[in-house]
Amino acid sequence: MKLEIKNKSGESAGEIDVRPDVFAVPEKMSLVHQVTTAHLANKRQGTAKTKTRAEVSGGGAKPRPQKHTGGSRQGSIRSPLWVGGGRAFGPTPRSYRQSTPKKMRRIAILSALSSKYRDGNLVVLNDLDIDSGKTKEMASVLDSLNITKSVLVVTDVPNENVITASRNLNKVKTLPAHVINTLDLVNKSTVVMTVDAVRKIEDLWGGVYTKDVEESTPKPKAAAKPKAAAKP
Repeated sequence: MKLEIKNKSGESAGEIDVRPDVFAVPEKMSLVHQVTTAHLANKRQGTAKTKTRAEVSGGGAKPRPQKHTGGSRQGSIRSPLWVGGGRAFGPTPRSYRQSTPKKMRRIAILSALSSKYRDGNLVVLNDLDIDSGKTKEMASVLDSLNITKSVLVVTDVPNENVITASRNLNKVKTLPAHVINTLDLVNKSTVVMTVDAVRKIEDLWGGVYTKDVEESTPKPKAAAKPKAAAKP
């Protein structure tokens, strides 16, 4: 299985042989959804807390006589019925953690990567050397690749210049290959990765998916719409 390689100018720079069990894994949207939901749940702090009527300060005395006032029967001004009273059935600290097996998480990542390839939203660069970490350098690379929507930039190891150059760009996130996850793959429209990152992913997760795979070709990307002329 081959993937096209591009340079930073957006021109073709050859092809690279890749493993079908990494980039041609069948779509498993239910698995991707399950793993992504667990990822989001595990990010929750679970520290939300409200006070019950037993925890709110005050309210020990009966606010008014039981009878002959014309009002309803009340035993405490900290009842949930009163303004300033305790909260009934409010949130309490809890763990939202969901456990998913390691193999499920890995196959979900491979399925999401393969979906990006089939949809024509996976770009492989021969290198991503940015000398100064200037934002305009990364913006120029993305513009040359005709990327206008959100993008996930994947490198083989953390690259400080790439991280710095991407920091001020809206909808651009950078990650080293060993920490990519289904949440970021699903949230970003396009994935840009270097050849070294591809090899790192193959070393990490090649052979995880052991069933038969069917190689496919990516869908052709639609041409960019011309910008509307400015109104006079």
